[in-house]
Amino acid sequence: MRGIRRPGHARWRAAWALIAAAAVAVATAPVASSQAAAPPAGDKGPLGWAAYRQFDGMAALRGATETRQFSSYDREGRNNDGFNGTYSCLRTVATNCVIAERAGAGEIESIWFTRDEGVVTKTGWIKVELDGKTVLKAPLQDVVDGKLGAPYVWPLVGNRDDTSGGVVIKVPMPFRQSMRVTTQNNPLFHHVVYRTFADADGVPAFDPKDKAADVITRLRASGLADPKPQARGASTQKSTVDIQAGAAAKVAQLSGPAQISQLRVRLPQVVPSPTVVDDGRAYGKDGGSSFTVAVHPKNTGVRLTRRYDPEVENQLANVLVDGVLAGQWRHKSRLGPLTWAEQSMAIAPALTSGKSKITVRNQFVSSDVDFNEFRYDVHSLVDGSWVRTDVMDPGPHRPGEELAHGYKVEKQTWQGRRSSYYPSDAGQVAASDAVLTGTRLRISFDGVTTVDAPIGEFFGSGLGEFDVRSLMFSMDPGEGGWYTAWWPMPFARNAVVELVNSSSTTVKGASVEVTSAPDSTVADRLGAKGSLGYFHAKHRSGAAERDKDWLAVETTGRGVYYGMTHSMRGKLPLGTDVPRLYLEGDERIYSDGVLTPLQYGTGTEDFYESGWYFRTGTFAMPAAGYPAHEVGGDGCQFDCTGAYRLMLTDAIPFSSAFRFGIESGPLADVAADYSATSYWYGKSQTTLRNTDRIDLANAKEREQHSYRVESETTAKLNSSFEGDDDHDAATGTVTSTTGKVSFTVAVDQANTGVQLVRTADHARPYQEVKVLVDGKEAGTWLQVTGNASQRWLQDTFTIPAKFTSGKKQLAITLEPAKNSAPWTASDYTVRSYVGPYDAGAARSAAQRLDPAALDWRAADRGPLVRDSRDPISVRPGR
Repeated sequence: MRGIRRPGHARWRAAWALIAAAAVAVATAPVASSQAAAPPAGDKGPLGWAAYRQFDGMAALRGATETRQFSSYDREGRNNDGFNGTYSCLRTVATNCVIAERAGAGEIESIWFTRDEGVVTKTGWIKVELDGKTVLKAPLQDVVDGKLGAPYVWPLVGNRDDTSGGVVIKVPMPFRQSMRVTTQNNPLFHHVVYRTFADADGVPAFDPKDKAADVITRLRASGLADPKPQARGASTQKSTVDIQAGAAAKVAQLSGPAQISQLRVRLPQVVPSPTVVDDGRAYGKDGGSSFTVAVHPKNTGVRLTRRYDPEVENQLANVLVDGVLAGQWRHKSRLGPLTWAEQSMAIAPALTSGKSKITVRNQFVSSDVDFNEFRYDVHSLVDGSWVRTDVMDPGPHRPGEELAHGYKVEKQTWQGRRSSYYPSDAGQVAASDAVLTGTRLRISFDGVTTVDAPIGEFFGSGLGEFDVRSLMFSMDPGEGGWYTAWWPMPFARNAVVELVNSSSTTVKGASVEVTSAPDSTVADRLGAKGSLGYFHAKHRSGAAERDKDWLAVETTGRGVYYGMTHSMRGKLPLGTDVPRLYLEGDERIYSDGVLTPLQYGTGTEDFYESGWYFRTGTFAMPAAGYPAHEVGGDGCQFDCTGAYRLMLTDAIPFSSAFRFGIESGPLADVAADYSATSYWYGKSQTTLRNTDRIDLANAKEREQHSYRVESETTAKLNSSFEGDDDHDAATGTVTSTTGKVSFTVAVDQANTGVQLVRTADHARPYQEVKVLVDGKEAGTWLQVTGNASQRWLQDTFTIPAKFTSGKKQLAITLEPAKNSAPWTASDYTVRSYVGPYDAGAARSAAQRLDPAALDWRAADRGPLVRDSRDPISVRPGR
């Protein structure tokens, strides 16, 4: 074994064990067949618009697919993630910038940019080519401003005002053969998230003329209504309990097979966090505003609540509902500077009953200055309970919300932003935050606890009670407001929902409602060989460590990751130049033990699809939001940030392991305390079995695998992998060729596809080969990125099942493409997709056969060589 001399870092050892450790005998020995039924080869997950239409199917696990990302991250592992565009272009064509490119089938899921405080005019046009056809070419600023029309409208697109500093395109674009994304000019900061498929079976062609009106309607109701279809036979268990400090209370016990479709919690003693940043508008004589909002068709009344600035005295306006006078807004005397106020109006059932929407018009009557409005919350009275059915949040930084509600203003006198406070008692706020942090939601499915998280973070805000409106959960800080989650949660036999009070305060009058419906199909699919995973929501907290990614989640088994809620508490004094420097940290996401990240980001607020340290304050989009920012008060000593990101169309499947880490600061070098609640569906079994490996520095292994190559050269490489371990160098032999490569490998006869993992030299981009399996063309293996600084690479190629099913051995041929960079490799690992099995037991069996196969630290692997790094200057955040 004379390949790479691996470092002794524990994380490297654990990750490499998933790659290099044989779960069965390797080399030319026969491969035992899996006993369990393998998952369907074509299990790609929902395709195209289906991802936004089938949220009831989120628990379904997936086959041989990956969710990857192109981005402008600094290839040296520092902080130049786009400031001067050094790493923004994969290549240039004429003067245009290619930012994403893929050979094979897949789907573009999410595109994010920022530059110039979020104004992307200088980027010029964006062009998206799928299967050789241009499906989008238009000025990027026009696209994200919604000027192209559906489907490119809010919230499937958003500009810098919608997202507080970034721009996004969330239109799913499937492709069968290839994709390329190009911008007219260097875009500086960017991400392109895309999925990859082993084949094009079932992949539809993208239709840019499909306006997806139903999807837009569903997304515009984000945080207000269940995005899933209503289940037949649904019923709700209700419970109200007091919970002593240190005690727990069972609030629901359910019998299966069934699925939980909605979970609601209300904690009467919790008060909204007092500090709110909001933008709004004002108008004067002969002026007014109008907008349309949703109400529940079964309402027996509607409550309209207005947020306003009470410093302006004697505000008076008439309120009309569908043209009929419904009441008046009245405010007399000021309450004090920098103070928010709210007032509510009950609208008579006669004006709302049986309607699903109403149009509200406010008419100026009088004021000492003008009449201002910052937000309207709409609650419908349904079955005796108030339910939030809409939010109208006007202001110059809410263009999408204004457009979606048809908001109009006449005789405007002011527009802008305010950072103000609701009158509050500091002790009550501290006690309230302690309850949200110290009261945990715990759910067990079929006897196993998979949900264990603080109430606040589970519903989207770990820093206090703030407004949260995401597609899968919400937090309503209004009077009598509920915290609601709509994750589908299947179980075969039983489910137990508990509230656990780990705070020092008695929880009083906690109300919980759990809605579920019987589902006879889930029992078999949740079994060990089934296609469904259990819902997980797990919490982690702790101080960020220097030179290490802070881990939000690290798990083994098979699953699909859907995102997290993240609470960040900086430790830099407010007098420092950049107290939010912790936001410079990049996320790095790994799956299945591969040492090169699937996704490598450009900054923390960039991951939350914003920019420039959340430029204009809080925002809410269906899949990303920034509900909380506290500075030097309200329980925050210095600077604190709360954000969430849901990966819905861009969920990340994994077959054996998953790891999500994020830096605190530009080089994981800024002190902070982090906590996060991560959401995924999964099981403990794995579906990826190591079946062979070829160390190209080992002549015997070459001969055993009939390894043949034309025009090969070899060289020693001492470098690192990019990502969390970029401080650790490894030395190994790398081969390079512009000629044909061939070899034979062992696979599991019961496979539903095979994955090749190549360890290679990443220095040269655009390494490309045609892959033949037993003489038949199976696709193109194209590695378009390059990294001349952190040169070790592990990349993958999945061979479709039609080339591998039923076989024990494959003859692989790699034919370099014309004008390709030389194809490099140090070793190849072969992994078969198989039926679910217990990976831990398999590894133990392999270790009994060959202990050295799992031992990283064998003498022939050599010692760790650590490279030093020079200090660098820190650049300002985006």
